[in-house]
Amino acid sequence: MSVDALTPDPTTLTPATRPASQGGGLWRYVVVRLLLIIPTVLILVTMVFFLMRITGDPITAALGGRLPAAQLAERVHEAGFDRPLILQYFEYLAGIARGDFGTTITDRRPVTEILLQYGSATLELAIYALIVAFVVSIPLGLVAAYRRDRWQDATLRIMAILAYATPIFFVGLLLKLVFSVWLGWLPVSGRAGTRTELLMSGIDTPTGIYLLDAIRLGNGPAIADVLWHAVLPAVALGLLTAGVFLRLVRTNVIGTLSQQYVTSGRSRGVREFRLVTKHAFRPALIPIITVMGLQIALLLAGAVLTETTFEWKGIGFMLAEYLKARDFVAVQGIVVMIAVIVAVTNFLVDVIAAFIDPRVRY
Repeated sequence: MSVDALTPDPTTLTPATRPASQGGGLWRYVVVRLLLIIPTVLILVTMVFFLMRITGDPITAALGGRLPAAQLAERVHEAGFDRPLILQYFEYLAGIARGDFGTTITDRRPVTEILLQYGSATLELAIYALIVAFVVSIPLGLVAAYRRDRWQDATLRIMAILAYATPIFFVGLLLKLVFSVWLGWLPVSGRAGTRTELLMSGIDTPTGIYLLDAIRLGNGPAIADVLWHAVLPAVALGLLTAGVFLRLVRTNVIGTLSQQYVTSGRSRGVREFRLVTKHAFRPALIPIITVMGLQIALLLAGAVLTETTFEWKGIGFMLAEYLKARDFVAVQGIVVMIAVIVAVTNFLVDVIAAFIDPRVRY
C-alpha cells in the first residue's frame, strides 16, 4: 500500500481530527469574537438611546418645571434636542466613535471625565469582590462536590442560593448594622477616613485606586484604613458572585470526579485531597472561566446598589445620583460605558478559554 493511500484527505477531516495550522484556528476565533463586539455594543447603545427618549428630551426631563418655558426651550434648542430623533442618534454614534459620551445636564461635565474619575473606584471594588468570591466559593464548592448529597453539601447549596437571591442592599445594611453599629469593628461608609483622604489629595498623579495610592505613599496606617473601609462593601458584593461560583464549582467538579482517570488515581493510592484539588478541579476550570465573564455584568449591576449603600463613590454611586437628578445624558453615557466594559470583558474571557482548551475554538 502506498504512503498516499494512508494519508487522510484534508477535506474529510473533522475539527477534532484536523491538525492545527500554526494557531490559525485560534486567531480566526479571536478575530471573529472581536468583530462581534461591534454589533453587540451597537445594539445596546441603540436600545439605551431610544429608551431614554421615551419620556422626551433629556433637558425637559431634568429641568422641566424648574425653568421658565422660554428658557427651557432655549436650552433644548442649544443642545440640539429639538432636531429629528434619527439625526440625534447618528450624531450620538459619531460622538461615541470619537470617545465623546456627551455632557451632563446638572453639572455640565463631560461624561468621559466622570467615567475616568469614578471608574477606578468601581474597578477597585470589583477586584475586592472577586477576591472574596474566589476565596469563599472555590474551597466551599470543592467541599460540596466531595461531600455530595450529604449534610455538608445540602447546607452549602442552601447558603449559595441565599447569597445569590438575597437583595444586595439588604445584605449591605445587615452587615453595617452588625459590624459597624452593634460591634463597632468596621467603618459604616466611605472609601477611607478623613485623614487618609487628605493624604491622598497630596499625590501628584493619583490612580484613583486608593490601595495603590496608599502603597505609593508608603503609609502603613493609610493602607490599613483603606483595606478596613473595603471589607464590608467587598463582602456584600462578593457574596452575590460567590453564590453563583460555588454552585458552578460543585457541579463541574462532581462531573470530573466521576471520570475514569480520577477513579484510576484513587485505585493507585493518590490522596483524596490531591484528587479533588488537582485532578478534578483543574479540568473543571473551563466552564468556570467562561461563566466568570458573564458574572461581570452581575458584578457591575450589584456595584450600583453596593456603592449607594456604603457611599462608595464609584460609577454605580454616580449613576444612582444622576438617576435621581433625571440627568439622562449622564445616565446614558454611564450605561453605554458599562455595556462596553461587559462586552470587552466577555471577549477577553472567551480568548483565555480558547487558549486553555482548543475545543472552544470550534
